[in-house]
Amino acid sequence: MGRTPGFAANALFLAVTLTLAAGAGIAIAKAMPIGHKLARRPIAAGEKVTKYGAPIGTATRGIATGEHVHVHNLASDYTASISLEGATS
Repeated sequence: MGRTPGFAANALFLAVTLTLAAGAGIAIAKAMPIGHKLARRPIAAGEKVTKYGAPIGTATRGIATGEHVHVHNLASDYTASISLEGATS
């Protein structure tokens, strides 16, 4: 596999149709690194997004079925454990 700009040379990519156990297929909108999340169904702006049944964030805009779900369209619900706000050098 050739290199793709913006990703590590050894990253694997997924650009196929995913078939769920129920037999329904989801066309993946574009290639993404293995292990990243994709929408199994349409997600409305403001809706909670779950991973393995646990809420991980809130959609910041509508997300289409098969679309990459990441920081560009998801606000994390995880609490930051470190903050540099107010830090001085």
